Amino acid sequence: MFGHLTRLMWNQKGAHTLLIIEILASFLVLFGLASLIIFNVKNYVEPLGFSYEQVWAITLNNNQDTTDVPQKIQTVMQRIRTYPEVESISRMSSNFPFSASQMNSNVSHDKASVMTDLYNTDEGFAKTIDIALVDGHWYRSADSIGKQRPVVINQPAREALFGDENPLGKKLGDDWKVVGVIGNFKSKGEFMSNRPAMFELIKANNSWDNQILVKVKPGTDALFEARLVRDIALTVKGWSVEVDYLVNSRQNQRNVTLVPIIIAGIVCGFLLINVALGLFGVLNVSIAKRRGEIGLRRALGATEGGISWQFVGEIWVLATFALIVGLLLAGQFPLLKVFDLDPAVYLTAMLVATLIVYLLVSLCALYPSRQAATVQPAVALHEE
Repeated sequence: MFGHLTRLMWNQKGAHTLLIIEILASFLVLFGLASLIIFNVKNYVEPLGFSYEQVWAITLNNNQDTTDVPQKIQTVMQRIRTYPEVESISRMSSNFPFSASQMNSNVSHDKASVMTDLYNTDEGFAKTIDIALVDGHWYRSADSIGKQRPVVINQPAREALFGDENPLGKKLGDDWKVVGVIGNFKSKGEFMSNRPAMFELIKANNSWDNQILVKVKPGTDALFEARLVRDIALTVKGWSVEVDYLVNSRQNQRNVTLVPIIIAGIVCGFLLINVALGLFGVLNVSIAKRRGEIGLRRALGATEGGISWQFVGEIWVLATFALIVGLLLAGQFPLLKVFDLDPAVYLTAMLVATLIVYLLVSLCALYPSRQAATVQPAVALHEE
């Protein structure tokens, strides 16, 4: 039966070329959308590795003031610590959680090397955003004694650089020494993959890392924010101060990820509707042209179910032609490691897109095939 349908549709491939191209395009769009959704869902179920509630990011801009900048930043931090509303405070580089800034570098140990996100922070960072240590301890100022500076790495960096080896006390390159290991750290939000990261103790005389994270007590309102900004402006005159709530920054990052997915979903939906209408039209025209053939088959004893399955089978054959080409194209993504995604993401997306295409063509063929099954042999043969 399948071989007969295949020969039948192959002989009419010229008439069905446009339909095959539409199904192929639908599969490729579905594959892309499914890959995007599966990748983000896979990341979403993994924990962030830190907490962001009640944490504010204060950005200090010294503008034209270049005199004693590190000392002035320390003065501001000492002033912030005096407020009873403040639980913890930390200074760090501009790539604070949920920000648009990013820093990375290639880090090596023996023969292993990996591209790693870099964060310059102080010893109060882990307490401010509640990072749990998996191994070792968060660095302290006392750890900076010696040639190597103390660093903390996350689990992906540990696996890439050390494998099963204990990383504590080991050197990274010529400048760093590992003192602690944390689990997840997805600084750009839930949809970010848990990629390798390294935290380095910030230098006290550093004048360019002017970001301050402040964890405030629950119930702290905008009145304290206004008082805080006013006092900082009075402490370092001529500097500008900007406050971001990490809760709001997280929502912005979510929107940046979700908007492209929503747009792609709308485009994919319109394309599928177009393909469905095309299938309806082709099958209806096919039934109208083949009433004599259908009537003859019914006169020879074909059942309504047999006639109905013939048209469903024909549309499955058309879909299979398109899917073979589509799977060959989509298969290049895991083979060539496009976008450096896990091959399982692409394979799952191919399976999902294939099932949706077969489901779509089956639903589109359901009504026309039932129409064909109701053709009466005497009426059809009389019309012929």
